[in-house]
Amino acid sequence: MVNIRPFKAIRPIKNLAKKVASLPYDVLNSEEARELGEVNKYSFLHIDKAEIDLDPKISPYDPAVYQKAADNLEQFELDGWLGREANPAFYIYQLTMNGRPQTGLVVCTSIDDYTNGKIKKHELTREEKELDRIRHVDACDANTSPIFLTYRGKEAINTLVESWVNENEPEYDFESFHGVQHKVWAITDTYILEDLSAAFSEVKALYIADGHHRTESAVKVGLKRREEFPDAGPEAEFNFFLSVVFPEEQLEILDYNRVVNVPIEADFLSKVATSFDVEKVGKEAFKPEKQKQVGMYLDGNWYKLTAKSEVIPNDVIGQLDVSVLQSQILTPIFGIKDIRRDNRIDFVGGIRGLEELERLVDNGSHSVAFAMYPPTMDDLLSVADAAEIMPPKSTWFEPKLLSGLFVHDLESK
Repeated sequence: MVNIRPFKAIRPIKNLAKKVASLPYDVLNSEEARELGEVNKYSFLHIDKAEIDLDPKISPYDPAVYQKAADNLEQFELDGWLGREANPAFYIYQLTMNGRPQTGLVVCTSIDDYTNGKIKKHELTREEKELDRIRHVDACDANTSPIFLTYRGKEAINTLVESWVNENEPEYDFESFHGVQHKVWAITDTYILEDLSAAFSEVKALYIADGHHRTESAVKVGLKRREEFPDAGPEAEFNFFLSVVFPEEQLEILDYNRVVNVPIEADFLSKVATSFDVEKVGKEAFKPEKQKQVGMYLDGNWYKLTAKSEVIPNDVIGQLDVSVLQSQILTPIFGIKDIRRDNRIDFVGGIRGLEELERLVDNGSHSVAFAMYPPTMDDLLSVADAAEIMPPKSTWFEPKLLSGLFVHDLESK
């Protein structure tokens, strides 16, 4: 029921894949990206965060940045660092972290499937972040970063993918950021391409795991191209966008933790105790062991907070751990109602560990930290199926898909 199709990838030549591949643009700030770009001329950050090649005083949203991204993409091809495939293909992308592999299929997905609700979301987007990627995709005339999608696994798809992996050598095989192993196989066999497309036609829905802003931006550029080229037809490349689709049973959501910079009143713990059973753990970091538990770091000590049953709603959104924290502590005690815009709260991905929470509180930049138990994949799919929206910063996926291994040309320039 969903439409996927192969595409003619622009991708690194084999011996440069590790050097070209970069962390996604949205997990690095401009300063971090500039440092990486200065020591690696091949880094895809020169395309995805092209402000690193301009005066640091220039805004990352200046039109010159998007033009520089397009120029750099063209130059990477002219220099032979990126090559353009002659024939459409699917690609298998396998990431292995801490001994746990997840194997996805790199495809083009349909903007119509998104507008018709067959590609489902679970987060809201921010307009300024959308506009940034719209301008980037528009200038480059390409999807430069893949969207991370998932689906309820199908044995037929798993069998086809596993057979190809077992019978063929990978195009790329390298270790990169955070010790993650990256392997890529190209599928060019016409019959396998047709079998995979047919198998996905039995998949009822795809779900955005990570990349809501990239999805909205890719779709809006595609719709813009339709207006610009009304005679192009439904098979035009701009009607599709770059994605990697993984079966949900292979994915793991990490915690997405909160740090808050607010005055802590003398009766704070007693207020927390109205909704949580509070247990002082001490100096040793406490990582929640199950849902409805929260680790809290305050004044050099860790506390275990266990939500009381009477404060946990039954609805699909309200029962999420991040929702319980919001409704019982962040809003009533701290007055933080809109965590997307309130600058008193910040977020720390689970990959950084509880040590980062301690550091941010101990250095005085924040007054209290909350370590969350992550939602499950079933939580995510249930929210999306119900057409609901998770609270911001609810999910953190690792490992991250690297950018630069695949570029999808919209072919309109």
